[in-house]
Amino acid sequence: MQAVFDGHNDVLLRLWHHARDGADPVAEFRDGTSSGHIDAPRARAGALAGGLCAIYIPSGDLVFADPDSNGHYATPLAAPLERAPSLDIALEMAAIALRLDRAGAWKLCRSTAEIRDCMEKRIFAAVMHMEGCEAIDADLVALETFYAAGLRSLGPVWSRNNVFAHGVPFAYPSSPDTGPGLTDAGFALVRACNQLGILVDLAHITEKGFWDVAKTSDQPLVASHSNAHALTPVARNLTDKQLDAIKESRGIVGLNYATAMLRDDARSDADTPLEAMVRHVDHLVGRLGIDCVGLGSDFDGATIPAEIGDAAGNQKLIEALRNAGYGEADLVKLCRENWLRVLASAWKEGSRSSAS
Repeated sequence: MQAVFDGHNDVLLRLWHHARDGADPVAEFRDGTSSGHIDAPRARAGALAGGLCAIYIPSGDLVFADPDSNGHYATPLAAPLERAPSLDIALEMAAIALRLDRAGAWKLCRSTAEIRDCMEKRIFAAVMHMEGCEAIDADLVALETFYAAGLRSLGPVWSRNNVFAHGVPFAYPSSPDTGPGLTDAGFALVRACNQLGILVDLAHITEKGFWDVAKTSDQPLVASHSNAHALTPVARNLTDKQLDAIKESRGIVGLNYATAMLRDDARSDADTPLEAMVRHVDHLVGRLGIDCVGLGSDFDGATIPAEIGDAAGNQKLIEALRNAGYGEADLVKLCRENWLRVLASAWKEGSRSSAS
């Protein structure tokens, strides 16, 4: 099996929901559960070695629009969130991540050396990510605190607007050019992430926001869980022009397993063949090259193909890629090495080691 380091999952959201209902998040992750997509036993079974684990504040008012007679849909952006309750939820999720680390259920990693060490020891290598920065103040005081707690990756915005940026809606067919980009606070956030060594993720931002980050950031451009707009024209997917910019920066696109971002009809339908995933990988590799494509499953955050099911079935995608002609050296890059290269660059590991 090929060990996989994954660019995006929402396991913390699931554990947080269940903890609020009285469950023990450490036991649920460590010992396994029948719900959701990821826990330690299923991760081991599918060689899911680790990934970016999102702190995401749910939007209670979001209702996905039904397709019209042509199969088209346009879900309005979720309403902006207030900061104080968002901070409370983010702290609760960060606390779960730290509890899992303290209990040995996973390792909260702050360097690629720690990720590699976890892979050798078969410990789940979690990287704390923030998907939408509603918990961060415009003055960025909280950013320092979350960084100290282990935050090493963030997306300035989810599919709603906040003080930092504007998000894309869930819409088909739709260009990602749906609104303004970064605000002044958003530009400051990107510069602060560059200084601290926090990866900046472009997965949910508008096209204008994408280009704002591209002209501001000194990091490789990253879309942790997005697919090819040329194949599935939803607002969340990336145009070929965006893919070209990511290639030029030596960044990465993580294949999103969400069926609505894979299918020709952009429907959330688990009856989606693995060929749809391979087709997107083929397009991404054809545009970006083999060094700039990875996996970004969106486990615990999306409807994924039933043939994969959960983390235990992750190797079925790898086998489908193998059958499509990807050799083992290519699979090593797609499954983990491309992500580790980009993380090392965003975290400035080479420059810091040389400076010391």
